[in-house]
Amino acid sequence: MDFWGIEEMEKIKEASKQPEKKDPLAVPQSPSPFVNKFQEKFRRRYSKVDTELKLDANEDKKEAEAPKKNQVAKLTLPDGTVYELPVLESHGGPAGIDVRGFYSKSKYTLYDPGFTSTASCWSEITLIDGPNGRLTHRGYSIEDLCDNSDFMELSYLLIYGDLPTSAEREHHVGMIKNNMMVHQKFHQYFSGFLVNAHPMAIMCSVVGALASFFHDSLNIRDAESRVMCVYRLIAKMPTLAAMAYKTAVGQPVMYPKKKLSYAANFIYMLFATPSEDYEVNPVVAEAMDKFLMLHADHGQNASTSTVRIAGSSQANPYACIASGVCSLWGPAHGGANEAVLIMLEEIGSVENIPKFLAKAKDKKDPFRLMGFGHRVYKNYDPRARVMRKMCHKLLNELKIENEPLLDLAMELERIALNDDYFVKRKLFPNVDFYSGIVLKAMGIPRSMFTVLFSLGRTVGWISQWKEMIEDPKQRIGRPRQLYLGKSHQTYIPMDQRVSQKEDDVSDLKAPGKVE
Repeated sequence: MDFWGIEEMEKIKEASKQPEKKDPLAVPQSPSPFVNKFQEKFRRRYSKVDTELKLDANEDKKEAEAPKKNQVAKLTLPDGTVYELPVLESHGGPAGIDVRGFYSKSKYTLYDPGFTSTASCWSEITLIDGPNGRLTHRGYSIEDLCDNSDFMELSYLLIYGDLPTSAEREHHVGMIKNNMMVHQKFHQYFSGFLVNAHPMAIMCSVVGALASFFHDSLNIRDAESRVMCVYRLIAKMPTLAAMAYKTAVGQPVMYPKKKLSYAANFIYMLFATPSEDYEVNPVVAEAMDKFLMLHADHGQNASTSTVRIAGSSQANPYACIASGVCSLWGPAHGGANEAVLIMLEEIGSVENIPKFLAKAKDKKDPFRLMGFGHRVYKNYDPRARVMRKMCHKLLNELKIENEPLLDLAMELERIALNDDYFVKRKLFPNVDFYSGIVLKAMGIPRSMFTVLFSLGRTVGWISQWKEMIEDPKQRIGRPRQLYLGKSHQTYIPMDQRVSQKEDDVSDLKAPGKVE
């Protein structure tokens, strides 16, 4: 018997329901003011490079007023077929040639190992002007941002495209501070690592493991889920990085404090212990903040491209960022500032500088001066200007004495900047040279250098990932290959196989008992 009439009420309620619209892109109800920002560009109906599509009602008028650009590049194949490929203009970097669909039409691929001549995507985030030594984020120079802003404001700029208002900044910082803690169960995950485990080995694992704690909000087509993924990653990276260090050295984990800034919180969690009070030096916190800003994003480098490739399969953001961490661990990418300290140790003392500079100038000598020059910047690395200023400020503040490595670095900088060989070739100290010295002065262990790189770069990775999934023309990454193997072989039975080298057979012994 339905004494309370509940069943009847449920029937009435069910009958009065409006049929649900099966729109996978519907904006979820959320108190967060950032959900609409995430939703407004998601799967928009046009791609930035497809200028032939009408973007608004006044597009026809704009096209009539603006001069038409019909530049094409012509590619002639061996059989005489000529393909006209559209030229895509850039807003500061090199122009591109649109080869989309070229393979399907011609059955030819473009051979470009390392993708050094390939634009795999369009982006509005970072512009690197190597010849002129300029780096801009959303149009703002890195020097201007570092002089007037901080890492929290830069993270907002990279994600949303504009500098935040006072209210937006407050909510942005609040979202990050409120998500810095990790689930208590996550501590058990760290206990499974050996006490001497490399922090980067730990980071590769734990970043991806975050998905197991937030499996209910991994739908990248849902704006609110994307918002939470972004803020959880940015907020929890310093906590995870500090926990990785504490695990490696066997110290108790320290929890973040909301009263501290993002950079200061990381310093606190890294060096504080439960047995005594720890006050973060504001200059050290400032140096850490500048380090994070200078490593926030740097275009389509190896790790960023890895994140985009992983994201192109619609993998969850935690898995994508974990792939970026793995790529960054490679010594050719994230280990440059550590290589600077190794070089300084090899030089040994100030007295040996002239000898090693001579070795660096000798093309036949394998010795290379690490931290000087840059493969992208053919002029002075703009990030180095900021880090150099911060480096000297930090050393003056900490009043470090009797530290041979730092003394050696400062003298090497002075001599190299006044050496005609390096000046003419524009082999100036780059950001890795100064950042290695700064991290050394702050007491950061060398094993943590790449971890800090990943901490700063996470906001760039997540911004690039967000931009990628908002592109309606985004497709799963599927590079082609130039196959040089054997074309066809018939299977050979075991008793008919002959070694290519007769000597190989005599060297083989039948397996026997182990004595």
